[in-house]
Amino acid sequence: MRALPSVLLLVGLVLAVARPGVAGDPPLQGLARTHVGAGQGVFVRAEDGTVLAAQAEDRAVHPASVTKVATTLALLERLGADYRFETRVLARGTVHDGTLTGDLIVESGRDPFLVSEGAFLVLCRLHRLGLRTVDGGLEVHGPLLFDWQPDPDGRRLARTLAGRDGAEAWPAVAAHDATCPPALRDAALALRDRAVGGQAAPTPLVTHRSAPLLRVVKWLNDYSNNVFHLVAPVIGGPAVVETVARSHVPPALRGEIVIDNGAGAGEHNRLSPRVVVALLDALAAWLREHGKSLTDVLPVSRMDPGTLQERPVGDPPLAGTIVGKTGTFGSMGASALAGVLRTQKYGTVTFAILNHGVPVPAARKRQDAFVRALIEAVGAEPWPYERPAAAPYLAAEVE
Repeated sequence: MRALPSVLLLVGLVLAVARPGVAGDPPLQGLARTHVGAGQGVFVRAEDGTVLAAQAEDRAVHPASVTKVATTLALLERLGADYRFETRVLARGTVHDGTLTGDLIVESGRDPFLVSEGAFLVLCRLHRLGLRTVDGGLEVHGPLLFDWQPDPDGRRLARTLAGRDGAEAWPAVAAHDATCPPALRDAALALRDRAVGGQAAPTPLVTHRSAPLLRVVKWLNDYSNNVFHLVAPVIGGPAVVETVARSHVPPALRGEIVIDNGAGAGEHNRLSPRVVVALLDALAAWLREHGKSLTDVLPVSRMDPGTLQERPVGDPPLAGTIVGKTGTFGSMGASALAGVLRTQKYGTVTFAILNHGVPVPAARKRQDAFVRALIEAVGAEPWPYERPAAAPYLAAEVE
């Protein structure tokens, strides 16, 4: 399908701003009223900029995890699709007969996808180097994230390297890396945590580089992982995400974007349905320019694990028809579904449903009913997509 020039997207947004003065409703307006409910936020736009449905489209409400669309766009724009987060492991002291007389140093690059499997890949490398025992302890430099949480003193990472956590991940790592011992106990480090003293310059041992950013954000979006907020500081934090998002909409709409949490978990995040559509279109445009697709960064309905694995609810399953993002923040009364459809009649159709003040189960039923009706009305077709066979940690580089 031919890409829509950015100027047409902006024209569509300008028309949306002026819509109340246009006689008559958009052609699919009835679907929004019937299935989502009057006063709930809906915006649907065809590839040529035609508004197909719009109600409360200019009202900024809490978008929950749909915020991650903006954070994904900002990370890719600022870092690039091939960016890899780097974690370095160094020895401060001398290694003799398999024992480090000193401390093991971990220099963190805020890798959001450093999990047990990645730690075990590092452990296998240390084992190949002959390291078996660390007289000292594990010392962390930088903001370490491990298993989706901050690990500032490295205690959870240390337990994993010592073979006391994450054992269920070992078989897959050992199968992937034939140099790993079959049993975790044979590779595990003995961390003695003794006070060894000394301030010698650390010697590099192992460098772990994450899977490329494109793979990382895909996996995080599939499961709507809130570690997005912890990785946003790599590019300057939520304020930069907000700045990038606002740069992709006309000035009149920028006040409809408020982001103070990169994952959508903060209380003050606000987006309107029409700016969510604009951000999805901006993300799609960036990906096209780099030879990629929205399916490379967002979950595909009924095909990817996670939040869209069983949506939309009902039969037929409509597998592969929606590529998009869900959002749920029950305590804030927020539930959302936004995405893109492929059609012959309208080209790509981008939609955003932002429910506010509706119980989450009821909101999801409304969203699924609307999307099913929308898919039928526009004649949506499945996206060309094959789910990646390997988990992202297998795309890490360890040397």
